[in-house]
Amino acid sequence: MSLEDFTIYGGAFGNKQDSAFPNLEGALLSSLSPLVLPAVSWPASNAVIGELQDQLETSPLYMDAETLSQLRLNASSPALLVFRLPYGTGSDLMSAKEILSGNDEVIGQVLNIMKTQSVPYVAIYTALRPSQETATAAALSLEAGVGGGRSLLQARASHKERERERERQRKVKEKAGIYGPVEFKERDDTCILLWATGLSVSILRSGRWEDHDLTASTFGEGVSPKLHGSMCDQTKSRLVLNYEGVLGHRDFKLIFAMSQSHYPVSARRWFTMDAVELEYDGTKATFNGSRGISAPAEYSYRCDSVSSFRWPALFPRSSKDPANQWRVTFEDFQIQGFNVTGGDFSYASDCAGFFTPGIWMGLMTSLLMVLVLTYGLHMIMQLRTMDRFDDPKGPAISVPLTE
Repeated sequence: MSLEDFTIYGGAFGNKQDSAFPNLEGALLSSLSPLVLPAVSWPASNAVIGELQDQLETSPLYMDAETLSQLRLNASSPALLVFRLPYGTGSDLMSAKEILSGNDEVIGQVLNIMKTQSVPYVAIYTALRPSQETATAAALSLEAGVGGGRSLLQARASHKERERERERQRKVKEKAGIYGPVEFKERDDTCILLWATGLSVSILRSGRWEDHDLTASTFGEGVSPKLHGSMCDQTKSRLVLNYEGVLGHRDFKLIFAMSQSHYPVSARRWFTMDAVELEYDGTKATFNGSRGISAPAEYSYRCDSVSSFRWPALFPRSSKDPANQWRVTFEDFQIQGFNVTGGDFSYASDCAGFFTPGIWMGLMTSLLMVLVLTYGLHMIMQLRTMDRFDDPKGPAISVPLTE
């Protein structure tokens, strides 16, 4: 909503009898913790349903006031109810007031029914965009590309609307310095995702390492890396990033080769990073990654750092492979080559093992303390009290030397 709606139709000039929001005002006055936000960013208001769905871990129910009376709510389990309220814009102020009055009546019906249900609840009245736009707001709306609507909670969008929303969120993240992953599609379906905060390669020349950062050429706003040569199917996937002018090489390729197999021991499918390859001017350098880069087939793989020289997870294929002259480093690395749904990463399998250095230090310290305690208890148990004592009123004890 816009503040102008409440100013024009809310009886703000002393004409409370003409207010279009009596039920809403009554709810705010009777609420124990009312909250009115004069302005909300469009991405925040548009994400209300998704945020509540994640917090409550339940799917929304799209209803109207008539069907709510037939629903029986349980205070022990959360519920997310969504009511769509129409809003009409135009020059006819009276028609807009009538629509707002009708919405207020629906709000009153919903709140009355909730009172009869005797369950605690939180009601949110919001919209996708302001109905009254200034010149700046209009410019922002063109930039953000958000559609309009008026609802108590915004209903689930159609497939096209979700695509537009995903694109809008991607632009917002890029403006904030958060960019989207590299996405390879096969027949319009995403099958490979790659994301990292840093991709860099180094080559040894004349006894010194020359570095090149590939991050700016791979991620960011307006950056579309060339992915020709990439492929994916049910058992193998291959992501090829094509570059030009890397460390003096005219053509340079960074290739991630992955495979998926079923392992009888774990009774599930796993995917592994078989190799990371560098192709340049007809030469191929191959790093083996299958030793430690793996995850369940339904998950993505994530690691804070994947490199070939510092706590290496990538190893040259052989002692004569050109990979011995190269170093690769991937910072905050995440990749998924199979079972990608909705263009988003699945649950991440992190490379950090359970027994981290901190855990080992705690275990060793605890073991040392247990040993010291055990030794102390053993020494105390070896103490023996005397079996004879001197009586100051009697004769002194005589202890023969033979004893």
